[in-house]
Amino acid sequence: MPVSLRLRPLVLLAATALAVTPAAANQRRAGGKLLLTNGVSSLEGSAGGGLATWAVIAGNETEDGNGATAHATYVALPDFDLTSAGAAIGLSDRVELSYAYQRFDTRAAGAALGLGRGFTFGQHVVGAKLRIAGDAVWAQQTMLPQIAVGVEYRIAERAPVLRAVGAAQTRSADLYVAATKLWLAQGIVADATLRLTKANQFGLLGFGGPRQDARTAQFEGSLGKMLTRSLVVGAEYRTKPDNLAFAAEDDSYDLFAAWAFHRNASVTAAYVDLGAIATVRRQRGLFVSVQGGF
Repeated sequence: MPVSLRLRPLVLLAATALAVTPAAANQRRAGGKLLLTNGVSSLEGSAGGGLATWAVIAGNETEDGNGATAHATYVALPDFDLTSAGAAIGLSDRVELSYAYQRFDTRAAGAALGLGRGFTFGQHVVGAKLRIAGDAVWAQQTMLPQIAVGVEYRIAERAPVLRAVGAAQTRSADLYVAATKLWLAQGIVADATLRLTKANQFGLLGFGGPRQDARTAQFEGSLGKMLTRSLVVGAEYRTKPDNLAFAAEDDSYDLFAAWAFHRNASVTAAYVDLGAIATVRRQRGLFVSVQGGF
């Protein structure tokens, strides 16, 4: 979700100057990334927002180093619980490799759905991202955003149940292109991501189905505003495919606040609306995620 950088006027002038002078590279090597400019960890483990994947690269490294992050996320909904845990590695602020394991607990709703109380679904997500153009932070003199392309390979568990509800596959790869831009003077960060996917409920209910068995283009968008140099608030919106016949799938959104309480750690809290899940409507609740990194 976010990026936070509240800079006083003189600091802002210095940062902007560094982006266009030969001394910029040395300064960036010495100082690393500014607070939260690597975003937080998405549900899939990649750097970005809670719901959206951004073009930024995980870790505090600059172009001359390597970094990493680890996260734990909990989403409490009226009828379900969703957890995600994983890690990501950033190489030279150019390449990102990530992994996350997601677990979806049906709680009492599992019995009503005929699965059994407390039935759980799980999913492994392995990702790779490559920055191909731009710099979200340092290229203030141009409107070009940071652009990255990526792939996320998903392996959903509970194959017999997924096939019974209509999923066509239990493994699939998402492809995406993301564009992220930070305006230092205004303290605003924005992201737009186009994802090609056939995932049902983020992949937890398999991939494809009777309504559609091909990848479709879906949108992820984020907009954040800094309140202090270590605190940013904002919103995200993510569209999703509607492939399964037994239950319609809604788009998702959140309203978030992310706080970098330490140079190497942050916490994100959000109100999240995932819409209807497996015929159970109005799944709105609390999203909490903790991230550490270097």
